Amino acid sequence: MRRRELLALIGGAITVRPPAVRAQQKTVPVIGFLSSASAEGFASILPPFRDGLNQEGFTEGGTVAIEYAWAAGNYDKLPGLAADLVGRKVAVIVAAGDAVAALAAKEATSTVPIVLSIGDDPLKLGLVDNLGRPGGNITGVTVFMGELAFKRMELLAELVPAAKLTLLCNPHNPNAEGEAEGAQAAAIRSGRDLQIIKAGNDSEIESAIAGIARQPGTAMMVGTDPYFFSRQVKITALAARHAIPTIYFHRGFAVAGGLISYGATITAENRVAGIYAGRILKGERPGELPFQQPSKIELVINLKTASSLGLTIPPAILARADEVIE
Repeated sequence: MRRRELLALIGGAITVRPPAVRAQQKTVPVIGFLSSASAEGFASILPPFRDGLNQEGFTEGGTVAIEYAWAAGNYDKLPGLAADLVGRKVAVIVAAGDAVAALAAKEATSTVPIVLSIGDDPLKLGLVDNLGRPGGNITGVTVFMGELAFKRMELLAELVPAAKLTLLCNPHNPNAEGEAEGAQAAAIRSGRDLQIIKAGNDSEIESAIAGIARQPGTAMMVGTDPYFFSRQVKITALAARHAIPTIYFHRGFAVAGGLISYGATITAENRVAGIYAGRILKGERPGELPFQQPSKIELVINLKTASSLGLTIPPAILARADEVIE
């Protein structure tokens, strides 16, 4: 036998595996992670999600693979991204961030299990009919961020009783309208009008906040939105530059220099999303897993920022704070 023929024979013996051997190899399941935000903006969200997966025995890059689909604030891309994940035959879709991602996932499939990790009410959105027993292919966790709009605006009105009130919202988020209604109700209760300013990208955010700054004595509430969440440093820096007292929906803003925040931790909720994804991979049905709700709502105050704005935090608000940054 010639040397070349011998090498070809050996090579064939190595690369061609009998059917029995191929059958013994396990296929690693794939999770599709769909989000309205960006990887950078969700950097603090992914570790707890992976921790939840780990608790169920799944390790990214080992026993499970994750296909990430980031819209990076371009919400019109979400339907296509969701359809692409379905086409890739993922075992589970995790839709994280907001109503747009959740609705895109639901529209894309009625068979692939979907785990939601959103700030909106899944009942109002028509995603499920029952939180305790969702049925169908959808379950998850919701932090009801938008539902806290009334309380956030109430806190802002109490903090700066003489200020004009403004809400900054993303018009591309279906949650914006309902959140505006809650904020409006709180403003009316305080005897003031509410101005609603819309912004859906970086340049619009800069323009909107600059416009608010041209109205002396105005305080701002930043609406619940994944794109805003991914722009924590930018938005808090703009509010500080223009000396605008501002309340936010997550502690990350206060840590980044924002005045005050009130909302769910998000960390624990995304860990639950990871646990649910793992349980579904093990064979549980999403429709039999009840929706989980916020484990904690926290109030965080940045006294350093308050001092720079010349504000004194009322004792009643300080007494309710879960965390005070000095």
